Amino acid sequence: MSITYFKPEIVSLKSHAEINEKWLQREIASDPTILRLGDLILKDEERIQPTSGRLDLLLQDPESLRRYEVEIQLGRTDESHIIRTLEYWDIERRRYPQYDHCAVIIAEDITSRFLNVISLFNGFIPLVALQLQAIKVDGKIGLLFTKVLDELPLGLEDEDEIQEVTDRNFWEEQRGTKKTVKLVDIMLGLVHKIDPEYELKYNKFYIGLAKDGKADNIVRFRPQKSALRFQVNIDESEEVNQKLEDAGIDVLDYDRKWKQYRIKLTEQEIRDHEDLLIELMQASYNSRH
Repeated sequence: MSITYFKPEIVSLKSHAEINEKWLQREIASDPTILRLGDLILKDEERIQPTSGRLDLLLQDPESLRRYEVEIQLGRTDESHIIRTLEYWDIERRRYPQYDHCAVIIAEDITSRFLNVISLFNGFIPLVALQLQAIKVDGKIGLLFTKVLDELPLGLEDEDEIQEVTDRNFWEEQRGTKKTVKLVDIMLGLVHKIDPEYELKYNKFYIGLAKDGKADNIVRFRPQKSALRFQVNIDESEEVNQKLEDAGIDVLDYDRKWKQYRIKLTEQEIRDHEDLLIELMQASYNSRH
């Protein structure tokens, strides 16, 4: 099969006679997936802010419920565009702290100077910068969004900590009890059904897992005085929530920051719901390997 090359015509939306920012805003609102940030849906458009101004678009992930505060600018980005984006993101996260929030800045031209400025916020503010390119083909306009700055992913909860190694005795006598630490042994038996090479690694703040001498925490355990706290890093979903609810297991609130389920377990619950616990650990294992 022969492939014919053609040179696309790059169009400046800012200087276009018929297209304006409202047109672009409507196109994104009608199909937020064109941003390639996931299967997002439109939550609100021209959202009035309590102080002043209007947020161009508020998008949301229907599964994680994460919200994206989107500000659009034709042509080159500037200081006011950046400040406005961050201000609206901050207002929304303060008004609705129950959700995770991410600021999204869109412009046709994000210069290296402003990219350097924006990148200074990365790691402190969840921020994504998308550079827009409009292409004209057969009289029609196509839109391409390129991610020139991605939000700095958070490390796992313990990756940046200097872990103080402890031992089993520390957990039996100071943090938990011999009975609740024994529950960790039972859970390790379930882990071995996924990979028999894992062993326990006793740290000051949790009991993790290691393989071939290296930490590999597909799950973490925190024995307490009356029960075992079990943490597994997987994405939140309605399916998992329903399975946990049907099992009657004591689930603490889902930690969206670290993307982990936090579950309290008794020995009887471990015995009764062995298959479900293995399923959760297998999902975490698959996401890391």
